[in-house]
Amino acid sequence: MNNRTKKEQKLLDQAVGFIILSAGILGWFVTESLIGVGVAVGLGFVAVIGIGVQRSLQFKKRMKESNIKDIDQMTGRQFEEYVGTLFSSFGYTVTYTPTTGDYGADLILKKGQEVIVVQAKRYKQSVGVRAVQEVLPAMKFYKGNIALVITNSTYTKQALLLAKQNDVRMVDREALIRLSIEMKRNAQITA
Repeated sequence: MNNRTKKEQKLLDQAVGFIILSAGILGWFVTESLIGVGVAVGLGFVAVIGIGVQRSLQFKKRMKESNIKDIDQMTGRQFEEYVGTLFSSFGYTVTYTPTTGDYGADLILKKGQEVIVVQAKRYKQSVGVRAVQEVLPAMKFYKGNIALVITNSTYTKQALLLAKQNDVRMVDREALIRLSIEMKRNAQITA
């Protein structure tokens, strides 16, 4: 699964182009020869490749540390339990709803005056508007003050728009990875 958006990829492509162009210009001004330009551009490519390798290694480390591949293999109920464990590590009291007749919520999280009604979706494809539609009435039913949809995947544009219009918080794959890593680090500190 590619974690870059089109906008991020475009910015990355522009940055690479800028580095190569800058290296070529620098090579010309320093040596005033095409050989100098070639050497500088070559060094620019080496720098870009080095940065790419470093980012790839960091990405692999984050994926391993977050256990996202294990999360991707979970059943829906296992994912709900994982989300509960995740939030309990941040001090929330977790209540699981029944697997059927849950009124659109999978978990209820409580901490102080905060009551979060959660719809958890472990999907291989993007999560659509239905998840947002399910959590909204559940928030009223369970007397929540925050609605949250969490997934190991991404969201459709329509789901994000509906969530924004209804103040539903959305946790996507990237945010889940960050939370998972933070949970592990917190566990290591307290151990």
